[in-house]
This record gives sequence, structure tokens and C-alpha cells, in this order.
Amino acid sequence: MNSETMNKNSQLINALREAVGVVQMVLFKEIRTRLGKKKPDAEATRLSRLAGAITNEVFGMQNPGGTFVCFRAENWGEIERELLALKDELPELCADVTDALRIQTLCDYQEGNDSSHNLVRAKEFGFLLERDVPLPSSFMVRIRTLGEKNSLIVPPAQLKPEQDATIVH
Repeated sequence: MNSETMNKNSQLINALREAVGVVQMVLFKEIRTRLGKKKPDAEATRLSRLAGAITNEVFGMQNPGGTFVCFRAENWGEIERELLALKDELPELCADVTDALRIQTLCDYQEGNDSSHNLVRAKEFGFLLERDVPLPSSFMVRIRTLGEKNSLIVPPAQLKPEQDATIVH
């Protein structure tokens, strides 16, 4: 493979990982909102940590910071309950999470890592849907729409001629 092809593959993987990150942010936001409704008396910091720990579990990430490791260990029962409830409490996000996990696994594989265990865990928890792996372009379009809907991505805007004239080409 020549360097130009490798560079394009790297750019695609980076773009796909950014899209996976959008799904992670939306999931975190929705979990935190849902937890706030379920536990209105809980501290905002605790709810954010819990939402972060749940999101990290979904995507197979561990925060190595001591505080976060202790939080995860002390709250594992609650984290696990929330993971099991995900399919019922946030069913509208399961398709996006499924696609993001599959894309993440493909990106990891391209970089020599095996993260297929995340798919297995998602299936065990019940929020991995039976669907085809999306093509990169359709995944990007779907996630761009999701990001815009959640105010995480600003849609591109057409420049007016006077604005365009001020940009150096």
C-alpha cells in the first residue's frame, strides 16, 4: 500500500472515530438526563460520573484515573443495572450505538486491535441490534444528523459572496 492510500485510510479512520465520539457524547448526555429524572436529589457531579462510567462501559473504555477506577468499582451494581436498562429506556439510541460499536470495531481492527468483545458485551446487555454494518458514508451522514439534532455539530452554511471575498483562497 502506498503512502497516499495509507494517508486516506488514516483520514477515514479518524473521521469515523470522530463520528463514534459524537454517538458517545449523545449517549452520555441522554443517560445523564435520564438519571437526573430518575434520581432528582442526586448531586450533578455524581450523575455525570455515573453517566460517564456507563458510556465508557458501552464503548469498552476505562478511565485509568484513581477516582474513576474507585467510582466504577463502588458503583458497579448500579452501572450494570443501567446497562441492562439501556435497551428499554433509550431504545431510540440503540441503532446509533450498534452502528458506532461496529464502526469502532472495524477501525480498531484496521489498526491491529481486537475490540470485538465490546460487541459481545453489548449483545449480552441487550442493546446491540441485529442490523447490517453501515457503509462509512451512510454512517457519517446519520451521525451528522444526530449531532445536529443534539446541537453537537453545526451544519455547514453557505457563504454569502461578501463573506467569501474576505477569505484568502
